[in-house]
Amino acid sequence: MKIVKYLMAAVLLITISEGIAAETADKIEKDPMQTVRGAKSWVENCGRCHNIRAPKELTDDEWEVSATHMRVRANIPGDVIRDIIVFLKASNNEKVGK
Repeated sequence: MKIVKYLMAAVLLITISEGIAAETADKIEKDPMQTVRGAKSWVENCGRCHNIRAPKELTDDEWEVSATHMRVRANIPGDVIRDIIVFLKASNNEKVGK
């Protein structure tokens, strides 16, 4: 029973992150101020509980997963988390080598 719950949660997170990625790509072209709002929201929301990481510390995909997870944990509205993801991706112009 627990396995089914975990699988359902994983499918839900994947679905949400794919939707956010598609919307993020569309909005980058439509709203140039989204990066500015994202930077401000990143400091205000993430900085409340965390030492803020450098955007280049994670890859774009890792930021998507992290932001989607924190949207659920910290109850961050969807439009705010999309702005944060756009900012992190725009700031992460070098890929992290692991």
